[in-house]
Amino acid sequence: MPGRPRWSRAARVAAAADVADLRLLARRRTPRMVFDYVDGAAEGERSMARAVEAFDRVEFAPHVLRDVAEAPTSVEILGRRIAMPVVLAPTGFTRMMHREGERAVARAAERAAVPYTLSTMGTTTAGDVAAAAPGGWNWFQLYVVRDRGRNLERLALASDAGMDVLVVTVDVPVAGARLRDVRHGLTIPPSLRWRGALEAARHPAWWFDFLTGEPLTFATVEGAPDDMAGLTNLMFDPSVTVADLEWIRSAWRGKLLVKGVQRVDDAKELAAVGVDGLVVSNHGGRQLDRSATPLELLPEVVEAVGDRTEVFLDGGVRSGADVAAAVALGARACFVGRAYLYGLMAGGERGVTRVLDLLHAELVRTLQLLGVGGVERLTRDVVRLRGS
Repeated sequence: MPGRPRWSRAARVAAAADVADLRLLARRRTPRMVFDYVDGAAEGERSMARAVEAFDRVEFAPHVLRDVAEAPTSVEILGRRIAMPVVLAPTGFTRMMHREGERAVARAAERAAVPYTLSTMGTTTAGDVAAAAPGGWNWFQLYVVRDRGRNLERLALASDAGMDVLVVTVDVPVAGARLRDVRHGLTIPPSLRWRGALEAARHPAWWFDFLTGEPLTFATVEGAPDDMAGLTNLMFDPSVTVADLEWIRSAWRGKLLVKGVQRVDDAKELAAVGVDGLVVSNHGGRQLDRSATPLELLPEVVEAVGDRTEVFLDGGVRSGADVAAAVALGARACFVGRAYLYGLMAGGERGVTRVLDLLHAELVRTLQLLGVGGVERLTRDVVRLRGS
């Protein structure tokens, strides 16, 4: 009797019903230390868990007898229209997850007509991202480092590559304690120690790609230690203040977003400075454990800043229904990070595309079931957080 047919990886990715399925595929394909780098968070991982749990507490109040034959998802952010209220967030060491890394993510974002944000800690240059996705809306994320001249060099490279939105991350004065990485002894790039050799036997496809692909290096950081915490504490500047934002504004001609807002009073101060957007974010729970839960804080920030600046949400987004809930609570769009990295680990560019397809399909279905004829018609009255 013939055995059951084995599905190819591409077929398994295509058959994934949601992001959780792709997370499982990612776990099977990648070494544990690489998967845990993406999947883990700081200390007891409470901040990350609470961000996801907040979406579990969302309760919708749908309208009935509404015409929802059409449910358009496009929105305008920062003066430009995108296909749905999703921004692919900046992530570090992306070619560690898959050999194509940032190029694959940028190409998938270009096809989906949503922005992609290249990280300072990326493993592909701004110019290479622009070449991979010349028609995409490519953004750049900046960590302010001690060498101010190096900051200006990075901004110039991003601008030369056509990037016109800068996302300044402000919640990393020092490195958070990511204990999964500590326990694995994770190095950047991963080293094939005795434990790694065992993992190689279990995940040969990943290791083959890693060992035969382009060497994994930082595209914008040089001469740094190989561990994440050492890199952060050596390079990043813990003395950065609002005055530095004003200096960056003077050096950057495009739009300026600040990512890492976790208090209403900070949001008010940044809006008064005149930034173009705020990203309510606790860094995916990867910095300060027990930090504010983004979805819970979002309505307060939106109310506090009014129309002075656009407000985005980052943290815990795993589905199109999550996106709908965040937009209904006032977000202009959601930054998505771990979700697309699961797709990238599971199936490279196909996996990222599958995540974006799922988010869009889930968003459309949620809008229709809510009785809302389009994402721009989402309002506070269709959603609440149970227990708030």
